Amino acid sequence: MIDQTSVGEKRNWQLLQRMLPYAKQQTRLFFIALALLPVLAVSSAVGPILIQKAIDGPGRQGDIAGLHWLAFLLGLTVIVRLGVQAWQGYLLQQAGQRMTTEIRSALFRHVTALSASYFSRTPVGKLITRLTSDVEALGEVFSTGGVGIVSDAASIVIVAGFMFYLRADLALVVTILIFPITALVIWFQKIYREANYRVREQLSVLNGILQENLLGVNVVQLFRREDQNTEQFSTVNRTYIQAVDETIFYDSALSAVMEWISLVAIAGVLWYGGGKVLEQAITFGTLVAFIQYAQRLFDPIRQLGERFTSIQSGFTALERITDILDTPIEVKDPVNPEHLDPAGKGEIRFEHVWFGYKADEYVLKDVDFTIPPGQTVALVGPTGSGKSTIIRLLCRLYEPTRGRITIDGVDIRNLTQEELRRYIGVILQEGFLFSGDIKSNIALGEEYSLEQVQAASVAMNVDSFIRDLPQGYQTEVRERGNNLSGGQKQLLAFARAAVRDPRILVLDEATASLDVGTEVLVQEALNKLLVNRTCMIIAHRLSTIRNVDRILVLRQGELIEDGAHQQLLNKKGLYATLYSLQILAS
Repeated sequence: MIDQTSVGEKRNWQLLQRMLPYAKQQTRLFFIALALLPVLAVSSAVGPILIQKAIDGPGRQGDIAGLHWLAFLLGLTVIVRLGVQAWQGYLLQQAGQRMTTEIRSALFRHVTALSASYFSRTPVGKLITRLTSDVEALGEVFSTGGVGIVSDAASIVIVAGFMFYLRADLALVVTILIFPITALVIWFQKIYREANYRVREQLSVLNGILQENLLGVNVVQLFRREDQNTEQFSTVNRTYIQAVDETIFYDSALSAVMEWISLVAIAGVLWYGGGKVLEQAITFGTLVAFIQYAQRLFDPIRQLGERFTSIQSGFTALERITDILDTPIEVKDPVNPEHLDPAGKGEIRFEHVWFGYKADEYVLKDVDFTIPPGQTVALVGPTGSGKSTIIRLLCRLYEPTRGRITIDGVDIRNLTQEELRRYIGVILQEGFLFSGDIKSNIALGEEYSLEQVQAASVAMNVDSFIRDLPQGYQTEVRERGNNLSGGQKQLLAFARAAVRDPRILVLDEATASLDVGTEVLVQEALNKLLVNRTCMIIAHRLSTIRNVDRILVLRQGELIEDGAHQQLLNKKGLYATLYSLQILAS
């Protein structure tokens, strides 16, 4: 039979090893904090000895000067202990926060490098939970938890040493109870870990529902779903609270049992030591010192119980974080990348491409076509025919299952993603804006000057709209561009593409959200932009693509028709049918 305890310990050690590179960056802070441990432990352990000396010496003899001197020493040890404790706590918190920052940055870098397929199956709320509360819980392990355990263990050893130095038989009465406490902590460790994992999972679900409802609040209100969605949220919230209550119960039960054991130990010292005092085998001062030591021995033990909860929370968070870090990055840059010819014209070739989002469920089936440089091609077909999938594969958001895609004769898998996506300009149906000003939303972090941004905006006929904003190009954009209309956001997407001067343009019904007047302006700009560029258009309104060079017609992932508008109408195939239906509908 497999020893589950040893398996769990091995798993914990493996998890900790994953975090060692981050801990090593804070070696200096951790070393100073550890160097303070002996000073902290000794200053705490010396107090009862001084009290014992005061009672049995100057206190019995009426030596006021001696009492004052011992009181001064006792006060000095308290000041040293509190000062060192505060300094150590500051160092550990600083180290923990720095580690938390590095881990969160590494996690963010990894998440943003994952393929689109990962985000299609993972709720955003789950990722937010892991990037925030899980990372914070992990920081506690390294700030107060890990070194705190070493500190508490050092205090226990030093206090126990002083106790055995004073009186071995009394020390045994107290220290023998450490063994049942250890067994208790090990038992609680397993059940608390499992309960805390359920809490984290429920928190992810809760955040997912919250994020979904906040982003879709307009739909919620329009369809009067406030009550239904509130009930759904309340149900998940109650489940989360029940999971939290379970961890609170285990935490409280552990604290209560450890408190009871510590009281039993002190009672044992009073019973056994009191008898020895009456027999005059030990002094009263020694008994008082032992009571003090019993309290100071069990204080770090109680703290260990409290740290135990944060450490188990940290291990749970660490498991969840490493699950994401272990998720493979499916779309990677090649080790020895090729480069596109700067003089390339933008030829696109799909060579017998097969692709499925799930194994053996192909969305594209043996798609094979070539788009010569400078040609404008429209993708047409019913919903689910594979139009958007072709665009995603071209931009290398996914990898083909079979076949290959080339640009100017170079397999796109042999290009870095940065070079590929600089070569391709994409304008989606809905423009997404980030927090920042208008200029930064057009430049998107690249070093384009204001003059370059303005020139691109003028070319796309959007400069006048931008200058009408309160601060022009410096106008701040709120979250997701909520202070701009849908058409205005789309206009900025055209300026984004123009400033990069791409060889290939991809348009996903990019003018759908524009009014008629604005669409005319943008169409004029597009006619300029398309000169000497290859363009691929996903078309839903067939009336907008009559003048393109070629039309590729897809059905159920297969390319079934290829030709110009009039040619396809003359064939009287699927394209002619779709076109006729749209003409009748209009």
